[in-house]
Amino acid sequence: MENKAHALIAGAFVVVVAALLALLGVWLTRDDTQRDLYEMSTAETISGLQPQAVVRFRGVPVGKVERIGFDDKVKGNVLIRVSIDRAAPMMQSTFATVASQGVTGLGFIQLDDNGESTQRLVPNDDDPPRIPLKPGTLDKLLKQSDAIFTQAEQAATRINQLLSRQNEEAINTAVTQLAEAASSINRLAKGLEPTVATLPALSRDSSATMKALKSASDEVGLTARRLNEKGGPLDKLRDGGTALAAGVETFSAATLPKLGEVADETARTMRQLRRTVNAVDDNPQALIFGNGPAVPGPGEAGFSADGVKK
Repeated sequence: MENKAHALIAGAFVVVVAALLALLGVWLTRDDTQRDLYEMSTAETISGLQPQAVVRFRGVPVGKVERIGFDDKVKGNVLIRVSIDRAAPMMQSTFATVASQGVTGLGFIQLDDNGESTQRLVPNDDDPPRIPLKPGTLDKLLKQSDAIFTQAEQAATRINQLLSRQNEEAINTAVTQLAEAASSINRLAKGLEPTVATLPALSRDSSATMKALKSASDEVGLTARRLNEKGGPLDKLRDGGTALAAGVETFSAATLPKLGEVADETARTMRQLRRTVNAVDDNPQALIFGNGPAVPGPGEAGFSADGVKK
């Protein structure tokens, strides 16, 4: 009878301890955070995403995935319902992507905001507001996989063409020609060694030539300064030019008009002389008997049409 009492007490103790542990576990795992429901609809693949997956806002845990199913409003779309901490900055410009967690490949929801809006989303658990779900890096990579594979195939084809036997022979020929060109360059370098050896002497000669040119330049500069000095040759030449200009001006003002008058008088004398010569040619007797009376003109006594004096 006593053994049964001990067993009963021990059983009651175990039950009480188990209840206390359960209460402690509930107390420790209790969650007083207030959350609001949001939804995401997408036609993309969401492999790796499971219910109870973490929802992060720029890496900070703010909620979890409540349910994954199909969208009744958009046929064929997947609907994801999440619960998010009410303190999270859920704006109208907030968007979501599906990301992978480490090497495990487990998916989670990554929230971000581009800052275009400062108005908060109004929560409504009966009709949760929807957050746009954009393609993640993996989805973009999968979409571009066909193009990447096509480009890789084209690159492989070009490499095969480049490594064909004909191109290989051309490459070998080019390498051989390069080797011959290198040998020619080496021979040319050896041939230039005597010329290179004479470069120091040539440099010294060039220095001496430059010094001589500098001395000649100094002498030319000195000569130019002497020519340009006051009372020097250029100054005297300038004075002579001035005097010559004055003489030309005097000649133009005084002598030229007189020469013009002499020329006019000479021209008149020449015309008079020409008339006299013409008269002598017409009537040579005039040199002895003179010109005589003038021939009568029309209407005058003694006029004759043939010019014979009556």
